[in-house]
Amino acid sequence: QVQLVESGGGLVQAGGSLRLSCAASGSIFSINVLGWYRQAPEKQRELVATITSGGSTKYADSVKGRFTISRDNAKITVYLQMNSLKPEDTAVYYCYATTSQSTYWGRGTQVTVSS
Repeated sequence: QVQLVESGGGLVQAGGSLRLSCAASGSIFSINVLGWYRQAPEKQRELVATITSGGSTKYADSVKGRFTISRDNAKITVYLQMNSLKPEDTAVYYCYATTSQSTYWGRGTQVTVSS
């Protein structure tokens, strides 16, 4: 089992920045991929960014050049630095982790970008 706890969400004006963090605990040695999804009201959950244990990253086209994902393998923490935020980035952001056997989710953190 893996437990994930997100932090760092909040309210920010358009053009501002936020940094999300997600700390993993439990069977952390089995984690392969860490990442972030988001879900806006009345929309499907969408992938934002992922990072493998080797450091390979992938981003949604909508956030490329604005968001940066990173991970601290010693702390088993994943970060999402979000710059140049837009109102359409408003959503609940969920951290997730995959192992060879399962996928785990955090409870989510709200990010609201005002225009």
